[in-house]
Amino acid sequence: MATTTATLPAQSALSRPPADKYRGAVVEDLQLPPAFALPADEAISRAIEMAYERDFSHIPVLDQKRKLLGYIDVAVLKSKWEAGDANPDDKVEKYMTKFKRTASTPYTIISPSTPLAELEEFLKHNIFAIVTDWDRKFVLGVVTSHDLERFVSRRGF
Repeated sequence: MATTTATLPAQSALSRPPADKYRGAVVEDLQLPPAFALPADEAISRAIEMAYERDFSHIPVLDQKRKLLGYIDVAVLKSKWEAGDANPDDKVEKYMTKFKRTASTPYTIISPSTPLAELEEFLKHNIFAIVTDWDRKFVLGVVTSHDLERFVSRRGF
């Protein structure tokens, strides 16, 4: 029986879930830069300019009532512009990726209080996450797996 007890701590240390690396941290602990979102009727020339000023790769797109519609992939938009497939005066909504809101693809709320372990799982299937309040009325930030990696490295893991 003593042998079994002696092996349990070693087994539990080895089988500890990788989420332990976050030590209970939540999205708010990432200290993300303030949100930046575009209205759907913004010109793509301005969208690209503002994205590069802020070093963002994905930008949320909002309607007139500030409802989240989708996002712009800045690299894709820039390549279309450079190839001559996009006019600088075209509206962002023409090139945005719309969010699919169906029963089969439910909207996952990522809020400041979402545990980083849950965020990591979400980012395994998505390029980025848009951080909103619980009511999804305000876009608070955009987070990527790179943000999680920086957090872990700052913590010295």
